[in-house]
Amino acid sequence: MTEAPNPVDLTGRVALVTGGGKGIGRGISERFLAAGADVVVCSRSEPETLPSAAGRTAVYHRADVRDPDTAFATVAFVEEKFGRLDALVNNAGGAPAIDSATASPRFSKAIIELNLLGPLYFAQAAHRLMNAQESGGSIVNISSVSGVRPSPGAVAYAAAKAGMNSLTRTLAVEWGPRIRTNAIIVGMVRTEQAHLHYGDEDGIASVGKTIPLGRMADPDDIADVCVFLASPMSRYVSGAEILVHGGGELPAYLRAANSDPDHAPVN
Repeated sequence: MTEAPNPVDLTGRVALVTGGGKGIGRGISERFLAAGADVVVCSRSEPETLPSAAGRTAVYHRADVRDPDTAFATVAFVEEKFGRLDALVNNAGGAPAIDSATASPRFSKAIIELNLLGPLYFAQAAHRLMNAQESGGSIVNISSVSGVRPSPGAVAYAAAKAGMNSLTRTLAVEWGPRIRTNAIIVGMVRTEQAHLHYGDEDGIASVGKTIPLGRMADPDDIADVCVFLASPMSRYVSGAEILVHGGGELPAYLRAANSDPDHAPVN
């Protein structure tokens, strides 16, 4: 993570980040720490090193986000340790590529549990605590462009993320005004596992050229939006789906019409 001053002060606030020990989640956890918040990260296995920033380190709690009992136990742990919960970031998720025609029922069920039901369970658990606080709270769901456009090879994941977007809008209506709920529609992100999806450095650079801003996102790009949505600066933002994808992807017809994406027409 690149250390940078954060204009948002979350001192005294508490954030829970699911899957917060690696990848995008680690970037989110470190940005919250840098902003002054206490941070709890949860996952099935403890990371080798915990997220840290500004001389402060996150607290780890073991949890399988697909288990509703674990969700409530995790929020109870946060309450016992810090006495409050101001921000929940439903970050844990993902799926390997698989052919839609041959994906097993067991695989599809597991993907939907991880990417849709888990966030619902954690939101329900957070509601109990946030709704009792005078200051309420903020829930940020890490969604994906897969939920708003076709995603061949990721049918269950895409459907789950589309469901997460609907979940976000519905909870914003049901739980407002005390709890704000928003989603970040994330595009392609360069993490420590980017090579598994995009190949070597040349492949990653080539993919970046198809994005209007000229590169894939870094975890910090997503993390900064999370901190904004958890802060008073977003006090009138709820039920929103914020696109953080660098401007989107070059349309296929432009690639077909011009083999050089750097000089393809944009209209």
